[in-house]
Amino acid sequence: MTSDKKAILTKGAPEPIGPYSQAIQAGGLLFCSGQIPLDPVTGQVPVTDIEGQTRRVLDNLREVVQAAGAGLSDVVKTTIFLKSMSDFPKVNQVYASYFKEVPPARSTIEVARLPRDVLVEIEAIAVV
Repeated sequence: MTSDKKAILTKGAPEPIGPYSQAIQAGGLLFCSGQIPLDPVTGQVPVTDIEGQTRRVLDNLREVVQAAGAGLSDVVKTTIFLKSMSDFPKVNQVYASYFKEVPPARSTIEVARLPRDVLVEIEAIAVV
């Protein structure tokens, strides 16, 4: 049995900070690893507020999806990990500006801690 699994890597999003791929394309689907609000050039977290971090995360995610030849409109499922559920309304506002027409299915989970102590992480599945 052969696998059509392909790793996606772009300089437009932060390099992985562990042993994982930015995304894996397989069987017409793209499985994007969780993105945190790292600047792809500096590797640092440039903003501390939830809105700015959410925008940086979604910009990173968009870059990964585009590297596979798709766009945010091709995203069918996201999972949002929040340090605090009290940030949910602000994240929703930013999120809605990226997914305007047919927003993907979504889960949102409050977690105790995220890598680099950021406030938000988002992973996605897209059709490619």
